Amino acid sequence: QVQLVESGGGMVQPGGSLRLSCKVSGLTLDYYGIAWFRQVPGKEREGISCNSDRGRGNYYSDSVKGRFTISRNNAANTVHLQMDSLKPEDKAVYFCASEGVVTEWDCGLSSVTEYRYWGQGTQVNISS
Repeated sequence: QVQLVESGGGMVQPGGSLRLSCKVSGLTLDYYGIAWFRQVPGKEREGISCNSDRGRGNYYSDSVKGRFTISRNNAANTVHLQMDSLKPEDKAVYFCASEGVVTEWDCGLSSVTEYRYWGQGTQVNISS
């Protein structure tokens, strides 16, 4: 079966950095868009960044643009999210997700339904 497992979360000071990783098994990433979402209690899951398949565009939410960088390694079936200049409002559970249907459109951040497979999440805490 398809599994996505996030890692790399933890606690950092404001202004610090973390690098999240997502290992995918049971699915070859070459032809599927991948994304990172985050969620805090009582709020809907928020799309942060996505990486299109086949060398198409990458996208970032306004809240993280210029601070976060998404990348993929298709050979290793992994996706990464480099998070720099972290702010208190970045505290959340971060989820990786993969599309499950091949399309001719770039990835998007507006709907969780675009993504078929999800990891269990990794907690990112910002210390005070």
